[in-house]
Amino acid sequence: MGLDLITTLEQYARAIGWTISASVGFAIGVAIALWIFDLISRDIDEWEEIKKGNIGVSLIFVSLIVMIGLIVIHVI
Repeated sequence: MGLDLITTLEQYARAIGWTISASVGFAIGVAIALWIFDLISRDIDEWEEIKKGNIGVSLIFVSLIVMIGLIVIHVI
């Protein structure tokens, strides 16, 4: 009673669907999080600070992106 071809293809389609769902959720989550962070810190131009080599701002962005990714993974 092994898996037949149709069942295997259905499982592949389901896995691809969840992958696309996670990708879209992650992209939207990161975009919203960076937009809100930009609204909160109006006095600082984060992208200019990153261009100047400010590692602290870069680490804040990286941690924000990683945390949104962890939230999206647990939600999906």
